[in-house]
Amino acid sequence: MNRSTGKQQEKATEAFEMSPSRFSELLEKKAILQDWGGHDDFFRFTTNVGRIDEGSVLIREEDGFEVIQGFPKIKRAIMLAPALESHFEGISSVIVEEKMNGYNVRVIEHKDKLVAFTRSGHVCPYSSDRANRLLERDFFNDHPEYVVYGEMAGPDNPYVPKDIYGVDSLEFFVFDIRYKDGGTMPVHNRRKLAEECGFTQVELLGEFALSGAADRIREIIAELGKTEHEGVVIKDPAMVLQPLKYTSSQSNCADLRHGFRFYNESGKDYLFARVVREGFQSVEWGESEEDIRERCLRLGESILRPMRESILHVQGGERLWEDVRIRVTDESTIDMFRMYLERLGLDVIFGTPERVGDEYMVNIRKMNKSTTDKTLGIIEGQLWS
Repeated sequence: MNRSTGKQQEKATEAFEMSPSRFSELLEKKAILQDWGGHDDFFRFTTNVGRIDEGSVLIREEDGFEVIQGFPKIKRAIMLAPALESHFEGISSVIVEEKMNGYNVRVIEHKDKLVAFTRSGHVCPYSSDRANRLLERDFFNDHPEYVVYGEMAGPDNPYVPKDIYGVDSLEFFVFDIRYKDGGTMPVHNRRKLAEECGFTQVELLGEFALSGAADRIREIIAELGKTEHEGVVIKDPAMVLQPLKYTSSQSNCADLRHGFRFYNESGKDYLFARVVREGFQSVEWGESEEDIRERCLRLGESILRPMRESILHVQGGERLWEDVRIRVTDESTIDMFRMYLERLGLDVIFGTPERVGDEYMVNIRKMNKSTTDKTLGIIEGQLWS
């Protein structure tokens, strides 16, 4: 180890209060990885390490390291009423905000540009391009101590394209603002600050007495489900207790439709968990026989039909793919994003960029080798193991 590297490790260990030898061990085990593509001053945690969450980031500065804590995973309510009573015991009310169906990023300013980190701590070139387009940089100049958390949602989304929010391209919906060390601020304070800065926010659906919150949330979920909106996040107004999330049946089934289309790539836990949610929600909601039949049909359709269509495509000699699109301000972002996806192991085909106003739009075909190969093997007689 040279003297410069040793000094950097000492600074980094001070930031997270760990010994230099422990930090070196984590680097060797790849529990901490250095970023690339012009961001080699970023180091991300690939797993939980003590009190440090996976996705946390160390940023190398001239005088040491700055810490960007990962966003804690929000737990899910399955049986809503008892979950609320147990989790939020001791507080009188909860705040309910919409849970958007997109992908989660954290945004900071670094070297006069906004940088967007994914949940895992990667710097996403596309998300960073959009953040610089959609967010006012003055906020970050005035409040360098904050990290802005938001959901990127809309049709120009390379991960979870959704055309249900009345968004032409992609919007950044702020759902939290935290201190870089992970510290929180009360919900109403955060919403006021975000409004003053002109940020688009997730919708505030109400503040309800804890005693009657389950019934009100059920009504909200039923309405959101009609348009396949995902669900809600339920919060302690003071943000002392961790939030909970709760989703609609229609959103669960939309996830299953996509998951079973690429059944060999989607994790079994991802698929099974959504089926289990349907069972508990049906029981808690005390559904009629007609409601149960409707839910069963919706659930069965979301599982069998997309998988059958995938099998027929492969049987007809086609490969499986998913078409998405992006829109960027800087044309160089397109090549950076292609390299980023390829480094993540994706097989992608980028179309020719088209000028749309002062931006560039490009279609991307994401090839799915895993499900294509598995399906072809079974068609040819391969046994399931």
